Amino acid sequence: MAQGSAGGVRQTYARDAALFLPKALDARALPDARAAYDWSLAHPGPGASRIPQATDSTFYQDLYNPDCLTGYRAMLQASPIPALVADLWGSPDVWFMYEQVFLKEGGDTRRTPWHQDSSYLAVAGHDLAVVWITFDPVSAEQSLEFVRGSHRGRLYNGSRFELDDDTAPLHPRAALPRLPAIEADRSAWDIVSWAAEPGDLIVFHPTMLHGGAATHPGQRRRTLTLRFFGDRSFYDVREGGAGPRVAGFHERMGQGEPFRDPSFLKLAPA
Repeated sequence: MAQGSAGGVRQTYARDAALFLPKALDARALPDARAAYDWSLAHPGPGASRIPQATDSTFYQDLYNPDCLTGYRAMLQASPIPALVADLWGSPDVWFMYEQVFLKEGGDTRRTPWHQDSSYLAVAGHDLAVVWITFDPVSAEQSLEFVRGSHRGRLYNGSRFELDDDTAPLHPRAALPRLPAIEADRSAWDIVSWAAEPGDLIVFHPTMLHGGAATHPGQRRRTLTLRFFGDRSFYDVREGGAGPRVAGFHERMGQGEPFRDPSFLKLAPA
């Protein structure tokens, strides 16, 4: 565990649902993670896209590549991250759900809108974690931001990532409420972020409200997020549909059932 005792960090994660772990990736694990990121850039999947924005700069993402394990399996099996996540949960069972890569560069890029990953995923429970890795140094102002305590609040509709309205709902007819306009009055929200260097990790529960800062000319932000689930996670239906994008998975699952499928890679923490 990179910061404090396992028990102390576990308590922090249970209380805050987001934490910063400096120097968690060593001289082997960081290049392995970077190689996986580069594999994703070289092998775009069906989810690859450029996020709409007002400038001609690059805001690229890819996620749920069905061939992901070709480029990620060895990295995941050798990485300290599964053991770290298991310590946070206090549970030995860790499965890899999916990857997501981001690239922002070339000038002024838009913010990643405030959202909750749980709005897009048919899964809930304690044993969930998103691990955020940056390959470029970022200040606290350029980093991922969170609304502290939002994991204890309501679940909102997803964002459609519209250019002129970050809160435009992904599923307008669903019962989930519209996202709040956090950027319109940031002082009304308890926002926290951390400066991060390559090798540092930010880990958070997918129910946390979070968003990514914009980039400006001369800046580049290359980030990789890895999503994991554990024994105490269960299938949780979302109106309008939700991930993960596994063929036949949603037809096989029912509300409240353990979140499992043979297609997910089970990792044995070292």
